[in-house]
Amino acid sequence: MGSTRARIAVDAMGGDNAPAEIVAGALRAQEELDADILLVGDPQQIEASLKKHNPSAKMTIVPAEGVIDMHEEPLTGIRRKPKASINVAMDLVKQGQADAVVSAGHSGAAMAAALLRLGRLPGIDRPAIGAVLPTMMSKPVLVLDVGANVDCRPKFLEQFALMGTMYSRYVLGMPEPKVGLLNIGEEASKGNDLAVRTHQMLQDNPKIPFIGNAEGRDVLSGEFDVVVCDGFVGNVLLKFAEAVGEVMLQIMREELPQGLNGKLGTTILKPNLRRIKQRMDHAEHGGALLLGVAGICIISHGSSQAPSIFNAVRMAKEAVDHQVLDRIGSQFAHPEPIAAEGQAPLSRTSDKSESGE
Repeated sequence: MGSTRARIAVDAMGGDNAPAEIVAGALRAQEELDADILLVGDPQQIEASLKKHNPSAKMTIVPAEGVIDMHEEPLTGIRRKPKASINVAMDLVKQGQADAVVSAGHSGAAMAAALLRLGRLPGIDRPAIGAVLPTMMSKPVLVLDVGANVDCRPKFLEQFALMGTMYSRYVLGMPEPKVGLLNIGEEASKGNDLAVRTHQMLQDNPKIPFIGNAEGRDVLSGEFDVVVCDGFVGNVLLKFAEAVGEVMLQIMREELPQGLNGKLGTTILKPNLRRIKQRMDHAEHGGALLLGVAGICIISHGSSQAPSIFNAVRMAKEAVDHQVLDRIGSQFAHPEPIAAEGQAPLSRTSDKSESGE
């Protein structure tokens, strides 16, 4: 793990609630986490937000001019506005003045800026956005890609699986992550051509602890630690999962406080409800990690408020502390499998996996 304080550049101007909520979350992160925060954006607006939340707070402000609006085409926007907050934040990482970037702004612009300014890690053809979701087993599952690549080749999905394995192992704390391929059935022969070819590649790669196909119902079961899919399917899955979580929380709010007994029950159950919200609310995870670029970049929800920004900074710090970039880079540079020497490959359906049926 890293021995120096992580330096996190936060795009203070990106998102629906910028800069007030972004600054509030960053301020909390600097107070509670062992990290130095660099707020990037309009100094006057940032200082006004700081005074509102904590007049005595001292935070580093890095001036920037403008922001990439949500309606702008990503590449056009970042080229037309070289001093926009997301560009300046990425430049801080490129120049070694920051270790990571957090942005709740235009996700396409954040990805484009990362690619143009930071570049891809050697051996990576396409970066992937990885989202952390809750499961029924009180442990998270990493799903990637959830939006960076709507069209994929088997080789890309194989790279996603390897990057996801490293992140799950060293940041999420899964000693031997179980990797699955999102598909319409467990059998290796199920799915479209991309799924069938990718299944074979994942099964043949000794670096990837692949246990087989994951159906839609398996994603949140906890049986898998990493689920791989193309960005089109992954983005639909992510937004559906977020909507289900919001629906469940709303149902609980509406149904529990019915009548006096209901209100008493709600009071008694309040600690449990708070824990339920923490497990289901996407704000608790902060955002998604852009894996595969030569820098750590967390893409938060456009509607992010202070708690989500705090958690995004925490996620960025964990990636820095656990040296995610170095670990991913080493796996693409060296042929050794990540599984312990002599350990048998994991398999969800060993007979099917070994026979290829």
